Amino acid sequence: MPITLLWAVDVYGRVYSLSTAGQRWVRADDLLLELKRVTAGKGRCWGIGCDHHIYLNIMPSETSIRYREETYENQRWNPVDGFTDVLLPTDRWPWSDVTGMNPQPLHSFQLPSRSWEWEGDWYVDQSCGEPGQTGGWEYAVDFPANFSPDKKWNSCVRRRRWIRYRRYTAQGTWAKVSQPPLPLCDISCGGWEMSDQSGRYPYLWGVSQQGQVWFREGIHPRVPEGTSWEEVEVPREVAQLSAGPGDLLWALLWDGNLLVRTGLSLDSPTGTSWLEVESPSKEVEALHVAVGVSVVWVVTKDFKVWFRRGVNSHNPCGSGWISIGGEMMMVDVGLNDQVWAVGEDRGLYFRMGVTQAEPSGNGWIPVSAHATPVLEAAAPSIVPLGGGDPSAPPQEVKQPSSASQQDAPKAFIPASDSFINSLVSDRDRTSTTQPSITEMPQEDGVELPPAPVLPTLPATGHDVPFMNVDLEGAGAARSAQAAGRSLSDVLGTLENSQGIGEEDGPVWAWVSGGGCDVDASSRISWLSSTGPLSSSLSLTPVQSAAWSEQPQKPQHQEITRKPLERSNSVWVRKGALRWWRDWKPQRWVDVGVALEQSTKSDGRKDSIFFVYYTQYDEKKYLQVFINEVTALVPVLQDCHYTFAVYTAERTKQRWPLILAAPSGKEMNDWLDLLSDCCCEWRGIAGAPTRQALWSTTSKGDIMVHEPPLSLEAAAHPLACDLMFWRQIPGHLRCIESNSLGLVWGIGWDGTAWVYSGSFGRQPINPEIHLQTDVRSVHVYENQRWNPMTGYTDKGLPTDRPMWSDESGLKECTKCSTHPPSPQWSWVSEWAVDFSVPGGTDKEGWQYAADFPTTFHGHKTMKDFVRRCKITVRGPWQMVPPIHLSDISLMPCLTQSKMEQVPVWALSDKGDVLCRLGVSPQNPAGSSWLHVGTDQPFKSISIGGANQVWAIARDGAVFYRGSVSPQNPAGECWYHIPSPPRQNLRQLSVGRTSVFAVDDNGNLWYRQGLTPSYPQGSAWELISNNVTKVSVGPLDQVWIIADGVPGFPTETPGSVCHRLGVGPMAPKGLSWDYGIGGGWEHISVRGNSAEPLRGPVPPPGGPSRSPALQRPAAQVNGSAVCV
Repeated sequence: MPITLLWAVDVYGRVYSLSTAGQRWVRADDLLLELKRVTAGKGRCWGIGCDHHIYLNIMPSETSIRYREETYENQRWNPVDGFTDVLLPTDRWPWSDVTGMNPQPLHSFQLPSRSWEWEGDWYVDQSCGEPGQTGGWEYAVDFPANFSPDKKWNSCVRRRRWIRYRRYTAQGTWAKVSQPPLPLCDISCGGWEMSDQSGRYPYLWGVSQQGQVWFREGIHPRVPEGTSWEEVEVPREVAQLSAGPGDLLWALLWDGNLLVRTGLSLDSPTGTSWLEVESPSKEVEALHVAVGVSVVWVVTKDFKVWFRRGVNSHNPCGSGWISIGGEMMMVDVGLNDQVWAVGEDRGLYFRMGVTQAEPSGNGWIPVSAHATPVLEAAAPSIVPLGGGDPSAPPQEVKQPSSASQQDAPKAFIPASDSFINSLVSDRDRTSTTQPSITEMPQEDGVELPPAPVLPTLPATGHDVPFMNVDLEGAGAARSAQAAGRSLSDVLGTLENSQGIGEEDGPVWAWVSGGGCDVDASSRISWLSSTGPLSSSLSLTPVQSAAWSEQPQKPQHQEITRKPLERSNSVWVRKGALRWWRDWKPQRWVDVGVALEQSTKSDGRKDSIFFVYYTQYDEKKYLQVFINEVTALVPVLQDCHYTFAVYTAERTKQRWPLILAAPSGKEMNDWLDLLSDCCCEWRGIAGAPTRQALWSTTSKGDIMVHEPPLSLEAAAHPLACDLMFWRQIPGHLRCIESNSLGLVWGIGWDGTAWVYSGSFGRQPINPEIHLQTDVRSVHVYENQRWNPMTGYTDKGLPTDRPMWSDESGLKECTKCSTHPPSPQWSWVSEWAVDFSVPGGTDKEGWQYAADFPTTFHGHKTMKDFVRRCKITVRGPWQMVPPIHLSDISLMPCLTQSKMEQVPVWALSDKGDVLCRLGVSPQNPAGSSWLHVGTDQPFKSISIGGANQVWAIARDGAVFYRGSVSPQNPAGECWYHIPSPPRQNLRQLSVGRTSVFAVDDNGNLWYRQGLTPSYPQGSAWELISNNVTKVSVGPLDQVWIIADGVPGFPTETPGSVCHRLGVGPMAPKGLSWDYGIGGGWEHISVRGNSAEPLRGPVPPPGGPSRSPALQRPAAQVNGSAVCV
């Protein structure tokens, strides 16, 4: 690590530097130099003097700073005198710059300041042609032409360059810079690490006493002082500003609010506009601001420290304030966003634990370096506030004579020379004072005079000025205290204390760490968080009070120095992802992401997820509050490791935030991290409850929602778009549950799985098992017949692609078709599928009259299939050996007690099965019982009171009679007429209601169900656009809708809730659309929590989603009026 310096100024304007390799403060060599403030950058430090001049200190280096001055001598040829300096009136000047537009005679060059000296005299640049032959001349036909060292017959003009070097001689000393247009009260150095290019030279900003902002132009490595001042317009008067190493600039207004400069870049170093940010506290105005690369710190007038979260070059204004512990007068952000501060007790402090992951740090520790003694006749002996050991007893010393007290010089700094009084002072000197040094016990027989103390600043923010201190009072108090007691009286005897003849540590007024290269891992002797106290240590009132309550210790006992106890903090996780920009032109964009989590002092946490991107060279960002996130869902898109971030508003707009990670591990890491933050904020931990809603996506991911009591409330139910879904490890096609905690699922390959009741992601968890799944991917080869060549792949312009998916809307070839996600892998080659519904010929072709258009002809289609496999870990236990196509668990109330839970299922061949021995203690059961049927079935459901309904593969509906705990398989099947001209494909049975879905996506309700006639009497059409339905133990109705009205491009599969369902309105009133875009299945059969009682909203009242039309009911095929 290179040796760098920390700069500080005491209340008397004396400048000190502290090396990272040293242990003592070193005062500037110029003892007459008095500065108000300093600002440091890499290799340099600027300061404002009490004479309102700007001073610059460049760190010494092996390479000297040299600047080359150059001018051109121009001549023209004439037939009488040859080449002379007599030029035409339209020509350039005889001595000019390279462009010829500006005159530059040799005598016009002057040194910019006393910090420069000439290295030698002017000389001709001989780099053109052979040295000594051309004299450095270049020839051309005319001046606005190309010059060359060769003299030709038509060379009418010539020029040569004169060079002189000047060297900067003030390295390592404080050199005066040219006077600014107006006296400045604050300066700030920054900008040497612009976000789009690093390693640049710094910029200097200043604030005049009139509140104007100035920018120093022309600073670069060969001109460290810069050239001129440029005024930057501000909307209101500025009191102080701070520039970070990057492109952040904040300014503090006189009214306590803050301004943020936007548009800072290498091309526009002064920025483009200002944005206003309110003070952290509305009651207390801001006192000081400091910025770094991606952090902003503010001190308010009550000396509270605040941290601005969410700040970076894309979002310079940030997103919110976090209160940080400690009482400070000013803070400064140095390299690596490390934070330095001057405490309310005038001690120097360092923020411990500041890293990129935790930019707010975790505590303050004092800077415990000694001060190098400087003998000055007029310098008072300074005792730092709170610098003594309150537990050390005083020692008896002789009292100085009154004459010596009168002859002692009184320390005084004129108000105009103080950096404090460059700001407005409205301090009430008559305010009540409190001791700043802890009182110490006195020895018997020794009477010490009371030590004068500095009056403390009031606690109310409106009465506290901008860092004012009574310097005259401070000097008098410290002189009197030094005369009243010796150094050992105040400090006691410590192991590392200074000698009696040495001056005590400075009383600090300003610190700048912009040139001090340290970080949280640096091992600096004067930044150790443990070790003996130094006599120059100043403690904050909080720590002083805490230590003063400790029992007294022997004088020479080592005292452990601890940082202030942990307060509010900010934790940040950054990364790089890709973002799908879903507006034209739609494409993947490389973005930076950051998850920022703040922890309050009471342990509460809140988090914000940021996405930073650049559009048309303009930096922009998206932010998502974690408490607004409703789902984090892996999605299928372009074979990327992709996931979607949903909020309530994005769910309404059907516009999730789509992000892609470069690897599956990184995607899972981000999903786990974001999900943990969401669950922590919502108070969700561990395995899902028995009342949870379970669902699966088309990708096979398992999602769970913990329902509140208001989910099924009649008056004000929870809106679907506000539901929070979290992912459970595993992979399933469909899933069913009940309120006893039993959860069964079926994979894409038909394997049955039962939930083990765990949630941990640790691979060593015994309830976490390997889970594999296999599914088939289909593509279709299409051909059209023509009379010349027969069946070929030459279709009509309006035909579907010759290789497509099943719908024919999307082109899918064998080469372009990939597994559903990168987590899947192929386990077979492409093969012709002969098991397509409807049958095929011997080559796998199917025939039809035409594609679904108005054209006529013949059609042929061949289905190709390829299998892929996925392996994951999850809390699922396999139930061998039969592969299933459907499963149903009997819904029941939470307080129900059953020795065995009825579980009905269908095998992949359509056989009806009943699982025996299933209970909460044995969720997998013991064996399968085959139930006889006349034909294969495709859907089955068991409801309350052991009602078993099923649908055959031909669409016929059946009811199983006489099912009971004593006779779990029942006696016989009763045929139920289907809706006219409709084939049902899936149904769900609740406590007293039955809903079914047909092949056209229509939802039907079975009327007339009674205990004496459980088969019901008629089917009533409820709505269309439905793919799956789930009826809960309270007859609540949820569906998977094929689409959402108004959003035709959304991926099919949206969660919908039927509102208004109750005993008097079992069919409900309207739909509430929730999360969507790829949802496959939902089960609400475990939610048996009784809803909150309330009035049922009128049918004509407003609803979140449009109510669908209810057509006439159908009674066994006959229409009746309702």
